[in-house]
Amino acid sequence: MNNGYQVKEYGQPVKRYCQTLDLKDSPELIARYREAHDPQHAWKEIREGIRAVGILEMEIYILDNRLFMIVETPLDFDWDTAMKRLATLPRQQEWEDFVSLFQACPEGSTSAQKWRMMERMFYLYE
Repeated sequence: MNNGYQVKEYGQPVKRYCQTLDLKDSPELIARYREAHDPQHAWKEIREGIRAVGILEMEIYILDNRLFMIVETPLDFDWDTAMKRLATLPRQQEWEDFVSLFQACPEGSTSAQKWRMMERMFYLYE
C-alpha cells in the first residue's frame, strides 16, 4: 500500500474529477460493498457503461467508511451530459439501487446526487 499506485498514460491530455461519498458505518456492509466492486463481482454492464460515456479510468479509494473516487476523462468530456447518459444505460439504476444499501445517502438518490464533487484546493505547481 505504501508503494503508491501507477497512473495510466493515455497518449493525450486528460482531466480529472474527484468525488467523495460516505458508506454506512457498518463493517459488515463495508465488506459487502468492497466485494461488490471486486473483479469477480463487479457488474460487467456497469463497467461497460462507464467506458461507453467516455470515462477513461475510474478508481475508488477507501478509508474507514469514506470513499474517494478519481475519474479521468479526455479534455472535451462533459460531466453533466455523460452522467445523464450513464443513468439511462442497462442495469445502471438497478446498480444504484443495490449499492445504495451500503451508502449513507437518501433512498432513491442518483449517482450524481450521492457522489459529491470535490474542489481541488492545492496543486504543486512547477
